[in-house]
Amino acid sequence: MKKILSIIGILVCCAAVAWFIQAQANNKVAVSKDGVKIIYSEYGKGEPVLVFVHGWCGSRAVWQKQVPYFAKKYRVITLDLAGHGASGRQRKEYTQEAFGEDIATVVNAAGADKVILIGHSMSGTIILEANRLLKDKVIGLVAVDTLENFEYVATPEDKIKYIEPLKKDFVKNSGPFMRDMFNKNADPRLIEQVVRNVARSNPEIAINTIEYYFDTPVIPLLADVNVPLWCLNADLWPDYPEINSKHLKSYHLRVMPGVGHFLMVESPDEFNRQLDDIISRIVK
Repeated sequence: MKKILSIIGILVCCAAVAWFIQAQANNKVAVSKDGVKIIYSEYGKGEPVLVFVHGWCGSRAVWQKQVPYFAKKYRVITLDLAGHGASGRQRKEYTQEAFGEDIATVVNAAGADKVILIGHSMSGTIILEANRLLKDKVIGLVAVDTLENFEYVATPEDKIKYIEPLKKDFVKNSGPFMRDMFNKNADPRLIEQVVRNVARSNPEIAINTIEYYFDTPVIPLLADVNVPLWCLNADLWPDYPEINSKHLKSYHLRVMPGVGHFLMVESPDEFNRQLDDIISRIVK
């Protein structure tokens, strides 16, 4: 059994390395509104263009199980937000608005005229910001395990609970923070991989980012949403469709049971099937 697990581990590492090499070879550069270089990659052909946006302390590598699947039918773009992955890190304030500019910059640089924005975690609000900037270019929005309750606003107590431990010792305290995002059946190796990746992040950028994220209310951003907004969420945390539907008629919810916050990594085949179906409903 140990030998089998070792072989699986080697294959996973090889796949990750192969993805990294491919992504680096496919690097393209767009310059965001404030002068920060945003690195992105393109795959496939056709419309609509699917734009995948990672979450907090992530990178475009989180979508490596989605790119081969969707690039067979669509043009796919993955990007590293400022301060993440290979993109520039000289930004002073990592606001949700500035991240929205990053996405809009990439979409415009790529010459994409018909896009579906797909954002994981904190990028649920970021794609709403980008939608406001891109206007008629966006035909649909997919929020991945986020936007469970449009009315939620972080309280001072929430900020103390989640942010203060990160300020005290980012590497140590980001571990429990991330482990809570998985359910009890998750692969321990996957959990530790995510924990290690987050621990390698720049603490100052990570904390600045999450502070602005907590200070960004969702409801004002909905005023510019005139396209379908789908939430493809795990069942780790409760959803409030009755609340969300009051604020947006085009809101739809789909739940994947038995997975945690990183559902596109934990169960990529099922995630791809679900997302593919959502996309087909948006474009029909």
